[in-house]
Amino acid sequence: MTSRKTLIITLFFSMFVSQAFAWGQLGHFLIGYMAEQQMKRSARKKVERILYPVSIARSGTWMDDIRSDRAFDYANSWHYLNSKNGEYDPATQEKTGDAYESIQRIKAELKAGNLDPKKEAELLKMLIHMVEDIHQPLHVGTGDDRGGNDVKIEFFGQPTNLHALWDSGMIDRQGMSYTEIGDELYRRLTPDLKTKYQSATMQDWLKEAVDVRPRVYDLPENKKLSYGYMYNHYSLAEERMIAASVRLAQILNEIYG
Repeated sequence: MTSRKTLIITLFFSMFVSQAFAWGQLGHFLIGYMAEQQMKRSARKKVERILYPVSIARSGTWMDDIRSDRAFDYANSWHYLNSKNGEYDPATQEKTGDAYESIQRIKAELKAGNLDPKKEAELLKMLIHMVEDIHQPLHVGTGDDRGGNDVKIEFFGQPTNLHALWDSGMIDRQGMSYTEIGDELYRRLTPDLKTKYQSATMQDWLKEAVDVRPRVYDLPENKKLSYGYMYNHYSLAEERMIAASVRLAQILNEIYG
């Protein structure tokens, strides 16, 4: 009986953890991996030196990892923001801050320089994570359902929620490493597509997230999802990760190039 209880608790905890973070490890890793390939050599060397011994790709999950450290509680709300129609309204955000404002502020701090090495590394890892996060459509939330966390669904028979599905469920379902997925997606990045992503403003990023909401919330009445939802919508998750990689590389080149 004791071993059974332990197993149940372990499974519950694992499910909770998998639903608590953004993009999931694979999503963050592969976005950073693709961004590395797009950076100027000089900028990449500077960033790698600041982050050493962690790679740009693997540093993307640091901001999720520090949720276990109460000293960083002030940044809990920096992973997301609320936007009804693609607008940014400070009045509708968390009092402790949001992803939109934090990206702009930290980017300015890093560009200004003269930071303690430890502080610079922390801010850089936060910036990487938030740029990646904001391209997960449900991290630009309506303000009504906690970015889809309150939307309970089944995915191939397993209970989860809509936010977790977009964070990691569909990506993990591929059964591939982040480098394998990253290499596959990087092949699709044409010069025209890269130019399109680079020319967009942060305000445009929010509009993009709002524009794809109807697809994200395209759920059957019984909320049981499997191959059909994957077929219709996983390509959108791929497109969002490609866009995130282009813009992350662009920002890091701007700061350190």
